[in-house]
Amino acid sequence: MTLSRRGLLIGMPLFLAGCATRTFQNPAVLAYGPVPDDKYPLPAMPLDQIAPELRRQKVAYSGPHAPGTIVVNTPERRLYYVMEGGEAMRYGIGVGKAGLALSGSAKVGRKAEWPSWTPTGNMIRRDPRNKRFAGGMAGGLNNPLGARALYLYRGGNDTMFRIHGTNQPKSIGHAMSSGCVRMLNHDVIDLYARAEVGAQVVVVQA
Repeated sequence: MTLSRRGLLIGMPLFLAGCATRTFQNPAVLAYGPVPDDKYPLPAMPLDQIAPELRRQKVAYSGPHAPGTIVVNTPERRLYYVMEGGEAMRYGIGVGKAGLALSGSAKVGRKAEWPSWTPTGNMIRRDPRNKRFAGGMAGGLNNPLGARALYLYRGGNDTMFRIHGTNQPKSIGHAMSSGCVRMLNHDVIDLYARAEVGAQVVVVQA
């Protein structure tokens, strides 16, 4: 069958339109795009506020830990969720100030979405402004624990350390917290969906 010049000209716009719809989507744009259907809808995270090396990404992993383990590498400011097949999901994190960070191992004792926050006595002593939240602060976009929290237990007891989101995204990559591990809200939502209650958490300090 031959294709006439007229048929070619008519069909060309349709062909081009079909090609135009198949645009490339930057994975980082998708990973940090808006989350409109959460309890508190999250806006998109501007990529120029996240250093490329701190963005969530799948990486090769050859460490000794079993799939399902969370490895917090404090000096690197990275958290790894170990996956099958020699891979891990890597996230940039913020960590505790010197002398305030957890070390060793723990387990995820429980998880919470949009958790409430109550400052500890030590937090209030270090910053008396926290006293106004002594009765607790409800979950929400302004809550320091952000969109999700994983509560770390040791020997069946709450260590008071958490892996949680943050309302201060610029703290990621730095040692600024009172000891907890901070993540971008988009990242902690992703980790929350992967990690099970009872998961092993290993914190590397050096």
